[in-house]
Amino acid sequence: MSDIEKVRSKDVEVEFHGSRCIHSRNCVLGRPDVFVPNVEGEWIHPGAATAEEVAELAHNCPSGAIQYRRLDGGKQEEPPKVNTARVLENGPYFFHAELVIEGETDVGYRRVLCRCGASKTKPFCDGSHHESVFRATGEANHGEMATLAVRNGPLRITPNKDGCLKIEGPLEIVSGTGTTLAKTTKTWLCRCGHSSNKPFCDGTHKKIGFVTE
Repeated sequence: MSDIEKVRSKDVEVEFHGSRCIHSRNCVLGRPDVFVPNVEGEWIHPGAATAEEVAELAHNCPSGAIQYRRLDGGKQEEPPKVNTARVLENGPYFFHAELVIEGETDVGYRRVLCRCGASKTKPFCDGSHHESVFRATGEANHGEMATLAVRNGPLRITPNKDGCLKIEGPLEIVSGTGTTLAKTTKTWLCRCGHSSNKPFCDGTHKKIGFVTE
């Protein structure tokens, strides 16, 4: 059974992917008349806003759970001009890029990937960092600061079996407060939750017997 809900107004169609949602609540706090919380039945009302406003709500959804299709001839979402991975304090990675994730289809430009090691939907976050009481700073350690001739374009993510996330392509890694931690075209990020050099992998996954399945 599909977890995708589709609701349309005359100007825009909204797709909500329930399995992607990490409950950041940007949508229900930003426009509670469009995404109505705590109700039974229909809860998505795109007709309560303009197509442009609905698009902006989608762009503010870090997980890509909210997608849209403009029916008014307006512009669809485009890849960002700068690929970023935001490292959340005690939480996951927020990726915003033209994403290519090995083994996945229909990835889009916005996804949230696990870094605590406890998610049951790896490589994606399912909120398990709350239950596992994951603790890790969002400021984190600094990596290389390569000069990026190109700052956007495809970003390939390979979730290594029982290991880290291999990242290939231009990427700026940013702290929770917006500090740039690294600029890179190739790096490896921890996803077991135990690296001493977070957010970067230091091989600890091998010592602790981390498994991804």
